[in-house]
Amino acid sequence: MNIFKRISFLTIVFVFAGQLAKAQHLFTGRVIDSVTRQPVEYATVTAEGKSISTNKNGDFRIVLHKDSLMLTVTCIGCKSKMVACNMKDKHIVIPISRGKIDLQEVVITPQLSGPSFHNLSTLDLNLRPVSSSQDLMRLVPGLFIAQHMGGGKAEQIFIRGFDADHGSDLNVSVDGMPVNMVSHIHGQGYADLHFLIPETVSTYDFGKGPYYTDYGDLTTAGYLAYTTKDALDKSMISVEGGQFHTFRVAGVVDLLGEKAKQNGENAYIAGEYNYTDGPFKLPEHYKRTNLFAKYTKQLGANNKLSLTASSFSTSWIPSGEIPERAVAAGTTALDGNGNPYILPIASHPIDRFGTVDSAQSGKSTRVNAIAKLTTDLKNNWTMENQLYYTHYTFALHVNSTFFAEDSIHGDERQQVEARDMFGYNGKLSKQHNWGNTSLISTLGLNSRFDRTYGTEYSRVTEQYQFLDYNTLGDIRQNNTGIYLDETLQSGKWLFNIGSRLDYFNFHFHDTTKTQVVVSPKINIEYTANDKVQLYLKAGKGFHSNNAIAVIGNNGIETIPAAYGADLGLNWKPIPHLYINTALWYLYLQQEFVYTDDGSIAPGGKTKRMGIDFSARYQLAKWLFADLNVNLARPRLADSAKNTGYLALAPTFTSTGGLDFKFDNGINGGLSYRYMHSRPGNNTNTLIADGYYVTDLKLNYTQKRYEVGLTIENLLNTKWNEFEAERISRLRGEPAPVDQMSFTPGTPFFAKLRVAVFF
Repeated sequence: MNIFKRISFLTIVFVFAGQLAKAQHLFTGRVIDSVTRQPVEYATVTAEGKSISTNKNGDFRIVLHKDSLMLTVTCIGCKSKMVACNMKDKHIVIPISRGKIDLQEVVITPQLSGPSFHNLSTLDLNLRPVSSSQDLMRLVPGLFIAQHMGGGKAEQIFIRGFDADHGSDLNVSVDGMPVNMVSHIHGQGYADLHFLIPETVSTYDFGKGPYYTDYGDLTTAGYLAYTTKDALDKSMISVEGGQFHTFRVAGVVDLLGEKAKQNGENAYIAGEYNYTDGPFKLPEHYKRTNLFAKYTKQLGANNKLSLTASSFSTSWIPSGEIPERAVAAGTTALDGNGNPYILPIASHPIDRFGTVDSAQSGKSTRVNAIAKLTTDLKNNWTMENQLYYTHYTFALHVNSTFFAEDSIHGDERQQVEARDMFGYNGKLSKQHNWGNTSLISTLGLNSRFDRTYGTEYSRVTEQYQFLDYNTLGDIRQNNTGIYLDETLQSGKWLFNIGSRLDYFNFHFHDTTKTQVVVSPKINIEYTANDKVQLYLKAGKGFHSNNAIAVIGNNGIETIPAAYGADLGLNWKPIPHLYINTALWYLYLQQEFVYTDDGSIAPGGKTKRMGIDFSARYQLAKWLFADLNVNLARPRLADSAKNTGYLALAPTFTSTGGLDFKFDNGINGGLSYRYMHSRPGNNTNTLIADGYYVTDLKLNYTQKRYEVGLTIENLLNTKWNEFEAERISRLRGEPAPVDQMSFTPGTPFFAKLRVAVFF
């Protein structure tokens, strides 16, 4: 009898389960842009109270209980759309068009294969007009940049309690190609983004901390990845000009027509030319020329080919890094004999925008080529294969200490390198589906090989006559990484577990060193509903060292490890308010300290903890507010309380503003950025002054043209863009002086822009 009851019970269970399974229906589809016919990533598809986001191919998969219903598709900056579908529609394609930005349409969903901050990045890129790569970098909440000796160098980067130099702790890429230059003569991870034309950028993605398996070297504070457009919605030519003899012309032009777009084929070219003298007394003569071309082709139903080529060339005469004592009462400096100190180049006293050494100069070039093939292997298998190549040159004459080391010839330094970089990115992914549960398994391979020719760091005179070498030789460096990543999403939970294995080979002066690094990661999300999401991230990352220092073995870890954790929240307490906040911690096995932008010294173990807060609020249909607040406590790990400061590491930063978009075409915004004063050295006896700067942008945009006004430093604030401790000696001074040197921030600066669309 008991056996009969059990059999009856199991029969009922199986029958019920079978009926339940029959009651579930799978709907699949793809969301595309109605104009460009390109996939729309992170569009939200909603039905029966359930929401799912599209992947990078615009695809979605949603399991529902009805065999016929309405799907609602929303996307930031697009018009929402309702689509009727039924089980006869095996796979539907949903075109959506551009529209107004409405924060009510922002839906918090589990991201099976996407970044945590895409809502922030998409909102900011849609609301903030950008006209330079610097504007693009400033869109990242908590990221500050500075130029400290001429506009042609890679920006100094500050983020999450890091003075990340020119990129030593932030992995930067464009279309999967690394921007960072490892073993660069001007600093490890040197990330010069000036080759990126802002009008070509489609999306950008960022992540903070070392938690991402597909990002390896230099991903300690985080990563920043830009993606260029596969297709244009319109062509454009713009001209802008402003104070300080500033001029820019830029254009993006579609080469194929609408018929080609319908057939999955696109091609366009872009270019820009920039010139400015800057606010300095010594004209900067900054020149930059960028060219870009991209071709994409859908090869049958299962393959997409993308080919990209770009070139970049720049030259400039730097000013800045002026010792505080060289500017007395903001007007005149005194030499060692108490007489007014006169510039070597003119009969003007030094002021904030003066120049101590007029012999400095810089120039750089970069040529890139990228080929990428994305393949749908069917049965939920996808594969990506990418090859890239870069040829790069760099030459800089720099002097920030003047006569501190050599009172006769001066401290002029020459830094030169030429480089070839070859690389491959590959990824094989499989998505498994069981009802409302999905698992994405990813196996990836990254490999890059850098070879430099004539890497040189030498002493020269002001007339560029050679004195002696500090470094000279060729570098060969390889980094190959393989990673495995598993992402399981079931109901409200998402679990991501992965690990990287990286192999490094350093070669310099006929000496080779190798090292292998393993970096595990884990990410957990709990999405309570479409308004609340909690996440926990933890993992190990690393940044590699310069090959010259590795071979020299100057007490420096070859691959210092970084261990971090984030506890965060994405929250929509009301329909038009979106909040992201996180409590974080990061420990570094060894900090790198760069002296005079060439030498490397071990900086010891460090620890950082802090709070990030970002909010986006729509006050009206046409008015948007944003606020970012970032607190950090950076310290040497073994230091006593109130000691062990990290020079220039930011402790409190904030950005925010108001942006408006009227139906009549008037749009723009008022924004601010604030950097709190911070220690100028490790003993906190010198201070790097904080600043508060306000910018204004106004545009009048119509279908065929746009007219715009940009004002940087609207209130004409006196501020220092960069400060650093320097032991320097001016001509005639009896001895070197340990003091802060500074580069003044741009004063009130206005420029006009006119663009034509066609």
